[in-house]
Amino acid sequence: MGQASVADNAIIAGRRTSEGAMSGGTTSTVTPAAIVAKKALASSFRRRGIMVALFSGLCYGFYTAFMTLGMSKGVWLQWYGENSGLSSFAVLYLLGALGAATTDTCSALWAIGIANVRGRFGDFTRCIKTKPGMVMVTAAIIGGPMASTAYVVGLQMAGSLVVPIAALCPAVGAILGRVWFKQELNSRMMMGIVICFIASFMIGSTGLGDNVPDNLMLGLFFGFVAAVCWGIEGCVCGYGTSMIDPEIGITIRQVTAGISNLFILVPVFGMIAHVNAFGMVVQSFTDPEAIIWFALAGLSAYGAFMYWYKGNAMCGAPLGMSCNGTFSFWGPFCCWIVLGVVFGIDGWVIPPIAWVAAVVMVIGIFIIAMNPMDLFRKSNEEVA
Repeated sequence: MGQASVADNAIIAGRRTSEGAMSGGTTSTVTPAAIVAKKALASSFRRRGIMVALFSGLCYGFYTAFMTLGMSKGVWLQWYGENSGLSSFAVLYLLGALGAATTDTCSALWAIGIANVRGRFGDFTRCIKTKPGMVMVTAAIIGGPMASTAYVVGLQMAGSLVVPIAALCPAVGAILGRVWFKQELNSRMMMGIVICFIASFMIGSTGLGDNVPDNLMLGLFFGFVAAVCWGIEGCVCGYGTSMIDPEIGITIRQVTAGISNLFILVPVFGMIAHVNAFGMVVQSFTDPEAIIWFALAGLSAYGAFMYWYKGNAMCGAPLGMSCNGTFSFWGPFCCWIVLGVVFGIDGWVIPPIAWVAAVVMVIGIFIIAMNPMDLFRKSNEEVA
């Protein structure tokens, strides 16, 4: 953005000198070199934005892998064991909420720490009191306790196959944007939505064979719940992030998600399951074998959301959203590498149809976000 403004200033200066000629000043015109420089710098800025948005998808993949790894270490092995004494409800829902709460709280601590180092914590405390700040709080409640817990529960039940299902959130967001805010939903976007849902059915078809995880279809359902909640969050966040700096907005989002998960959802599930949720929270944060992976998951989650918004600001929301949507590929890939290859945990081998479906979903998300022909038009304009 700073580099692009150099060329803009050159053009503006040329225009001012041209206007000055009308009042007797020195005559000057916008030079072709300045126009070429402006186009080159704008194109370079846009390309960097694409790389940032792609990096956000990769961060989301590592967030998924590290969080799942943390929930397989230390005290978590006891909780998921047969002799844990926990009910099936507690194992499925309470542990899912606790895993999401631990990760989101770690992410919030990273966000606050980074804001402090950059001298922006005061901006955070001021912005959270404003109307756009409260919009971000609302979005975080939807995308935090609800979406994150559904996502974690789905991961525990169906493995990394849940990730591409959760990646339906841009398609869900496009539909909700049309219903709630009367946003455009043309034939191209409808085609992209259809492609995304076809990909989700391809993934669901893996549950029709043998040797599949127990409750696979229920796990995929929770992945879809996460997609709906994140789609709602995306619609609500549109207003908030248009008026708040992305770094501050993400800090608001992560802090709200961490607090609401830790102090609302986990205690409620604990009361339902008749379990000492406070004691489990303390164990989760003090277990040295697991907390390091939750800390890494929290940092990855911060990067995923932060670079998503930054990429949108640099290359435009439509293209940024399509680049971020590549987490439907990066999620299973990172889980396979970290959990399956590095740590040798069984059950993380991805069926070939799921890899194909993940790529198909990326294509569908890309078509929803923008007209692919625009890339060729912009390339031609840059060459010209």
